[in-house]
This record gives sequence, C-alpha cells and structure tokens, in this order.
Amino acid sequence: MKLISYLFGGLSTLAAAVYLVIYLYRWEWQRAVICGVLLLAVEGFLVCVILLGRMGRLERRLSDADARMEEVRRRLEHARETSANPFRWLGNGSGTPFSDGRDGADSGNRTFVFVPILMVTGAALSGVAWLIQRIAAVTTRPGAERRLAGRLAPLAAPAGGVHGVITQLEDRPAVPPSRPLRPLLTVLGAVGGVALLVFLVYVLSDATETREEARPNAAASTVVFRIQVHGTQDAHARELAARDLWEGCRRSTASLNTDASLGQLANGVFAGTIRPALSSHDMMRLRGCITDAGVNRATAKILGAGEAGVSH
Repeated sequence: MKLISYLFGGLSTLAAAVYLVIYLYRWEWQRAVICGVLLLAVEGFLVCVILLGRMGRLERRLSDADARMEEVRRRLEHARETSANPFRWLGNGSGTPFSDGRDGADSGNRTFVFVPILMVTGAALSGVAWLIQRIAAVTTRPGAERRLAGRLAPLAAPAGGVHGVITQLEDRPAVPPSRPLRPLLTVLGAVGGVALLVFLVYVLSDATETREEARPNAAASTVVFRIQVHGTQDAHARELAARDLWEGCRRSTASLNTDASLGQLANGVFAGTIRPALSSHDMMRLRGCITDAGVNRATAKILGAGEAGVSH
C-alpha cells in the first residue's frame, strides 16, 4: 500500500510539474494555476504519507522497547523470587547435628560461655539486617526494578530477531558497516538537483520573458476560434462572450494593439484581426489567453491562426 501511494504521488507530481511548465510556456495562466495547486496538493499528500510512515515506525519502536523492558522486569522479578534467602539459616533448629554425628544440644555444655553470647549477638544482628532487607525490598522494589529494566532494555535482543531471524545478541554487529560512497552520492545528487533546478528556471524565464521581437512581414494577424457558453445556446450570449474574451486577450500582448477588430464568421465562430501583425511571441500569448477563456461559463477553441497580407 505504501509503495502504491508513493508511485501514485510521484507520477501525479511529475505530471503536474510538466503541465505547469507547459502552460506557463504557452501563457495559459489559469491552467497553470490549477496545475500549481494540484502540485502543492500532491506534495502535501506525499509529505503526510512520509510523516505517517515515520510516526508508525516510531510507535512500533516504542512498543518494542516497552515490551523488552517489561520482559527484563519480569525476568528480574522471577530471579528475585527464586533466589535463595541470604538469612535462611535463621530458620534452622538448635538441634542440628554436627558433621561428626554429635548432637549440638549435648555438646553445648562443653563450650565456653563466649560462644553462646556470640551466637545470640550474631542472631540478633542477622535478624535486624533481615528486617532492614525486607523493608528495603518492599519499599524500593517497583521503581528500582523498573528503572533497572529500562536501563537494560537496549541490551536485550529484539523479540522477533533481525529481519525475522532469531539471533543472539552477540551475533549482531556492534557498529554498522561503513558506507564511504553514501556521502559522495548525496553531495552529487544535491549538486545535480540544484543545477537542474537552475537550468529549468532559466529556460522557463527565457520562454516567458517579455521582450521586443521583430514583427513579421505581414499586414495583420488573424485568429479564428469557436466559443461556447455553458447552459445556453443563445447566439447573442456567445457573441457577448466572444467580444469580452477578445477585448481582454488582445491587451495581453506586449505590443500596443489599437487596431483590433472581431468579426463573426458563423454561429459561434469568430475571427479576430490585429493590425499591424504580431510577433511570434505575442501570437503565442494571444493564443494562450484565448484558450484559457477567462470569461464566465465560456470555453474557446482555436481553429486557426496566421498572418494576412503583406506590409508595405
């Protein structure tokens, strides 16, 4: 699904960018604006897809880290519960026999007075230490074990292994392998992208630059177009739309067109004539403006364009 999203977004971005350049070159501003908005929308979609993917990976990493920390904590609790009591000898009876078979109670009469006192003192101190150890274990166990589990979690191997294969922690490399060509490729790609962007900007600015050009050796320039108005078939409405479109587009050229007339050839077909003849760049701007059809509910299609007569 992610691959399909990237493929769809990449193709849409490429198509919108190509048509944006084409419409700018043809001076079709409304279509260029639409392609620009579509390009921004697709770029926003791609950014959202990338951000959602990154957030999903971060969430999975946090979940794995929590699971590993919980596993380490359970193992610490299990080790604590199964460990031997350091003061277990306090529970032994006083009649424990010696290793040579003699009874401890019978042989106690033959010991010095210091030995019972030393044993009672040791038992008392052991009891106090055991009590302190139990109090410390009850009061500090949850927080200490959780902090210890959190510190040991990065050392634990992944639950699912590396790339789906269960491996030991020792099998994982401590340091990832070096890739010396990656920085060089990154720098070359960045330089190439900047150079391509500068070249495209230069070509586009040169194609859309307004400058003086030599006029053709002709008396007039003529454009024949058909216009339709959505929602009506009235000839008068088409004529009004054609005249509004013509008056707006003839002023979009760089040259001052004071002699520009519009005549109707057929039902919905009109011919506009400008004297003197326009240059090739101005003719492209005039064609682009008519094709854009900036009049409300009107669409225009150019049927032909060219020069008429020879200038003297």
